[in-house]
Amino acid sequence: MSEDVVGGKVGKGLQSLSTFGAGTSRLEVLAIIATAVIVIGGLELVLRWFEVPHYILPPPSAIVAALWTDFPLILPHLGYTLVVLLSGFAIGAGIGLILAAVITQFPFAEKIIAPYILILVTTPMLALVPLLILWFGFGYEPRIIAVALATGPMVMINSATGFRRVDANKIALARSYGASTLQIFWKVRAPMALPMILVGLMIGAIFGLLTAVGAEMVGGGFGLGNRLTTYSSMIRMPQFFGVVLILSLLGILIYVIFFLIGKKWTSWET
Repeated sequence: MSEDVVGGKVGKGLQSLSTFGAGTSRLEVLAIIATAVIVIGGLELVLRWFEVPHYILPPPSAIVAALWTDFPLILPHLGYTLVVLLSGFAIGAGIGLILAAVITQFPFAEKIIAPYILILVTTPMLALVPLLILWFGFGYEPRIIAVALATGPMVMINSATGFRRVDANKIALARSYGASTLQIFWKVRAPMALPMILVGLMIGAIFGLLTAVGAEMVGGGFGLGNRLTTYSSMIRMPQFFGVVLILSLLGILIYVIFFLIGKKWTSWET
């Protein structure tokens, strides 16, 4: 699958979500909230009516109560996960942007780098976590490296797609005014590629979150992934689903952050 196809599919998905965020009326928001209340309330009633044990599937009220009670214990692990996510994301996104700029300016470099990027994209990073732990120990390092390896290719592929989709007429016009290659990159390619760069950053951040949690589940004594394995082994399912709820909210927060950034800096695209 080519980079243009990957970037196009992801870009269309983000565009549809952006349309939802920008064009939703008050009535539609109320309908969404009402649907959530009906689904959650109905699940609560069904689970209580059939007296489903909490270790099989706890009702939403039990999940919220457990999260409220145990949140002081979960909070430090949330901090650990955020450190791993932000550190790995910063490293992976930075390297991904640099590689995207290099391969779009120097086609020969793409022929050298592309096979290794393909390997990273198709290799589950969680499979490398035990090896990274063997090399670097049980601290932050193996998890940060795994997150960076998961984030970088996503950012690189989408950013490179954005750099390549710049209108050739704009580049030709800039050259006719005597702009250098570097000036064309910063003044033409980079601004025009910003929507796809944001798509890559958003997808990379979500992949990074999943990788961080998975790495914490594989080994180590801290992080939200560790809480998931601990609570599941102790059959404390309300707390388990409480951690899942936190992870869901983190994923939503990632989308909202990049949606707001895109709304502010790429509104010209519409």
